[in-house]
Amino acid sequence: MPRFDANLSFLFNEVPFLDRFAEAAHAGFEAVEFAFGYDHPVTEIAARLSTHGLKQILINAPPGDLTKGDRRLAAWPGREQEFTASVVTALRYAEALGSPLIHIMAGVLPEGAGLEARTRHRATFVRNLRSAAREAAKQGVTLTIEPINTRDIPGYFLNTQAEAHAIREEVGAANLKVQMDFYHAQIVEGDLAEKFRRWQPHIGHVQIAGVPDRHEPDTGEVNYVYLFDLLDELGYDGWVGCEYRPAHGTRAGLAWRDKLLPA
Repeated sequence: MPRFDANLSFLFNEVPFLDRFAEAAHAGFEAVEFAFGYDHPVTEIAARLSTHGLKQILINAPPGDLTKGDRRLAAWPGREQEFTASVVTALRYAEALGSPLIHIMAGVLPEGAGLEARTRHRATFVRNLRSAAREAAKQGVTLTIEPINTRDIPGYFLNTQAEAHAIREEVGAANLKVQMDFYHAQIVEGDLAEKFRRWQPHIGHVQIAGVPDRHEPDTGEVNYVYLFDLLDELGYDGWVGCEYRPAHGTRAGLAWRDKLLPA
């Protein structure tokens, strides 16, 4: 059976961020992930992990000025110094938290960006990833990039599994993997099982949610029982992040585990 971690940016939002670690542990999770905890001292977060016996699986690097909703950094020409600083911050947090994975968000393109603009942004993204991967390797950290659907984030640069793996190959770093979120992948292109089979050795993390509403994974059009069996069949040894929006509260929604997982 796959190992599931709680994404604290989505789950247990009934309580403040630092209290979600206790909630996750009480709900039976052994590990957590979250996007951005940079407004909290890393020592505070590390203490919560230690107190509740949790593993930190993944964090996101800062994607820009979060106070302004900025998501235009990793693939933006002219912001390389800001990107480097964001990686330094993320690596500091990853080291203190023992997180083996850092997600680098590609970012949002300018409205109406054409082929020439996309080519420039792609080249910047590749250069930035090469530099970040070198620094991350010194700490034994793996970076991930994630295709995201443009319904949730209009204009997002990276959308398909093939695009992400082409960039991974061009960067050429052993510690760069692709993060496969079945929710995003189903919305963009479907064919989840075959895409996972094709690229499994290069998939560093998996995330789940029901489609189309991004609620619990026992709702919607994706057959997660089949996919969980497939992960076991193929020997996937990473974690599966529960990155969904609870429909009627986190605790009540966790009943999906009894429906989808073997007793």
